[in-house]
Amino acid sequence: MSLRRATRVLLPLAMLAGLVLSSSAARAAGGELKPWSGGATPPLALRDLQGKEHKLADYRGKVVVLNFWATWCDPCREEMPSMQRLQDKLAGKSFAILAIDYGEGAPRIQDFLKKVPVRFTVLLDRDTSAASAWKVKVLPTTLVLDPQQRIRYSVVGDLEWDSQSVEDTIKKLLPPS
Repeated sequence: MSLRRATRVLLPLAMLAGLVLSSSAARAAGGELKPWSGGATPPLALRDLQGKEHKLADYRGKVVVLNFWATWCDPCREEMPSMQRLQDKLAGKSFAILAIDYGEGAPRIQDFLKKVPVRFTVLLDRDTSAASAWKVKVLPTTLVLDPQQRIRYSVVGDLEWDSQSVEDTIKKLLPPS
């Protein structure tokens, strides 16, 4: 095999291995909510599984957990039930979870949701342009926005979203009832 051909074959495999290893390292270490210092909040406008458009501006006044995930990502799948439990705990509060699927089609996501039913909003980032705009490099990546839509926290890797420490952190961001 020529060097040029080997490079064309092996370079994409090395890049994929890097993404997998990054995801595995994040999984092994477990994610942690970290204060955000990465700049302004990008815009967001994506469609849900029913075709309805959701804009980030529609959620002003709420704490929003913005989760980038995919059905093929083990840590993503593992953290989803804890996200649903957190949403259940904060029912009636100014709180929303938006799960943004990375590059997959609706049929695949719907099949996944039959196995792991969640009631929070799932949005489609078919061309991964939202993930690029939000500088997502590893899945899952999650950002927590305050009611003024400033990014306050981020986590790379999965997290037990219904743990007391995470719940307390999010409750501190909620507007007074």
